[in-house]
Amino acid sequence: MLLSVILCSITVFFMVLSIIVKPYIAVGKLKIGLYSIIAFIGAMLCIISGALPLSVAISGITKNTAVNPLKILTLFISLSLISIYLGDSGFFTFVAQKLFEKNKGGAFRLFLTLYITVSILTLFTSNDIIILTFTPLICIFCKNAKISPVPFLFGEFIAANTFSMGLIIGNPTNLYLAGSNFITFIEYIKVMFLPTLVSGVLTFFALLLIFRKQLFNTKLILSTERKIVPVRKAPMIASIVALLLTIILLSISDLIGVESYLICLLTFLALTVLLLIIELIKHKSVLGVLHSLKKAPYELVPFVLSMFVLVLTLDHAGLTKLIGEKIITGTKLDGISFGFISALSSNLLNNIPMSVLFEKIVNGTSVYALYGSIIGSNIGAFVSPVGALAGIMWSKILSGEGVKISFKKFMALGAFPALIAILSSTFILLIL
Repeated sequence: MLLSVILCSITVFFMVLSIIVKPYIAVGKLKIGLYSIIAFIGAMLCIISGALPLSVAISGITKNTAVNPLKILTLFISLSLISIYLGDSGFFTFVAQKLFEKNKGGAFRLFLTLYITVSILTLFTSNDIIILTFTPLICIFCKNAKISPVPFLFGEFIAANTFSMGLIIGNPTNLYLAGSNFITFIEYIKVMFLPTLVSGVLTFFALLLIFRKQLFNTKLILSTERKIVPVRKAPMIASIVALLLTIILLSISDLIGVESYLICLLTFLALTVLLLIIELIKHKSVLGVLHSLKKAPYELVPFVLSMFVLVLTLDHAGLTKLIGEKIITGTKLDGISFGFISALSSNLLNNIPMSVLFEKIVNGTSVYALYGSIIGSNIGAFVSPVGALAGIMWSKILSGEGVKISFKKFMALGAFPALIAILSSTFILLIL
């Protein structure tokens, strides 16, 4: 057990350090996540050293179970690409641009409209895609309007990472943890929708309290120049239909007897073929579709698999079972305790590795501990940029836009909304 703990601890330490200091390294024109490379090296060391037998690692990764990481990754990549197709059709940019153009009620009204818009879009698409699309547009708008972008950036980030709890497809951590307990699409909504809604409303008021001076005492200087946002109608309609069809099929997956990852994969493949046909007819080229395919978060594949191997190492040593026996009570209070523990653990491990670890710790013993872990995996993103890959991406975009939000400032602004969100969502979970 000691060797397993040492190898995993060293790997996690350097992985988190890389996320804070230098998340990405450049290899020619390609940017690779340094944290992913470190996780891969750590996983290989676990196998080479004998801490985890190679046969156990292969069996754990390929076993035909609900928590098979290959199924989870297939589901997540497929859903991400459907959202990317929708984004590349111009849909999200069009919505954001209209939001900024139509706002004539000052900073507060813009903040409210932005928060609601991001919340709704995140429910049905992906928090990562929303953050990638809206963040640069917020920076540009605020620069032109001569106001601080910080309140709007935090409003967008917190809305996206709160309402990503609402549906099982909102975050890969939801998919992984819910899948481990065979929780269906509908069962998930029944439990998580109300905690998501309540925490989303309360975090909005928490943000208003933090940014009240900027939001209520700031005038917007709006540009009269109108920008035409290119929208490709056929790909946009096709992507919306594919997304809605995916959500409907996921909600009845138990009735039709098809696994969730297959639904998402088949819908994605059908949409890809349809978009290729549209591109060939209209533009005699498929470069647009190929460009979209390149944007998928493929770096998650080696990262998740490597972290899965690290967790298998700890599980093989008996550590995850030992931790579970010490902290799981088997009561509703597990929802609250695991909400806080998982949120803090997300900022030590990042939320995806945390979810892989906590699935092994919970191991079907407490549904409240499982839902608490799901809450923490989403809300943990507020605490520091290390808490989720969305935070790493967000910080990277801000750096490129010349907006500086230090690690310390992020934690100072995110801690209070995180506390409100965890307390409110776990309390609702407790009384359900």
